[in-house]
Amino acid sequence: MDEQELIRRVQEGDEKAFSKIVRAYKDRIVNFLWQSTGDYQKAVELAQETFMRVYFKAHKYKPIAPFSSWIYTIASNLAKTEMKKTRKMSAVPFDDVQNMFVEENPSFDTNAKLDLIKNLRHALNRLHSRYRIPIILKDIEGFSQEEIAQMLRKPVGTIKARISRGRSYLKKELERTSSKINYFSKNGESKNG
Repeated sequence: MDEQELIRRVQEGDEKAFSKIVRAYKDRIVNFLWQSTGDYQKAVELAQETFMRVYFKAHKYKPIAPFSSWIYTIASNLAKTEMKKTRKMSAVPFDDVQNMFVEENPSFDTNAKLDLIKNLRHALNRLHSRYRIPIILKDIEGFSQEEIAQMLRKPVGTIKARISRGRSYLKKELERTSSKINYFSKNGESKNG
């Protein structure tokens, strides 16, 4: 059964169809919210709120866009509201990135890898949510710019600009911090190795 059929059945009050939607999206929504807020417990709470809204507002869903866009829009709006409440920026967990560096960059010493991850988290922590959320949706969750524009209810050009500006900020911040640490010598070898 496809998602459009499931949401149609949810609109009719079918709880089994709703359970299938929750199973299909639970992990992805929690992961997105965790990366958006930096707080796993808060992400779980917001995911529960997301699914409550999906259930109680299913009648508002219109099949003009993919269901995934609608559910991520709800989750994104909840994350933005939460970030406004707490008034603090949060780090995105990058354990997978750390594992990627370990496997793919043998010339990178372990301390340099950990410093880079720490600096990346710090840079993302400082990034305003208007840039962080589109970057997470694009670079981590894998959505297209058009899908992100639908989710965030912004023009595609705005999303492209925010992703570009956010990446530029991250690059500048990482260059600034890496110049202090100097991960590589001029010949490409690790200075510590």
